[in-house]
Amino acid sequence: MKAVVTVIGKDKVGIIQGVTSVLSDNNINVMDINQTLLQGYFTMIMFVDIEKSKKDFKSIKDALEQKAKELEVSIKIQHEDIFKSMHEV
Repeated sequence: MKAVVTVIGKDKVGIIQGVTSVLSDNNINVMDINQTLLQGYFTMIMFVDIEKSKKDFKSIKDALEQKAKELEVSIKIQHEDIFKSMHEV
């Protein structure tokens, strides 16, 4: 199962490490990643494989939401199929 993770927030040290540590702790592989700074805001989108995680999707989402609070950023995760259907023309 694949998913898309998005991260947006004021740029600061540790955002990438914080997010990827949650993914690593849950045995989630980052398959593709793109990040940039836009006028002082950090933005990142990751395509991840959650198939080997022993946690269910809600537990992964909850862990990312907790990390978002710690980092003072927005972190969202969506199943790949939902993401694709929302962005099709």
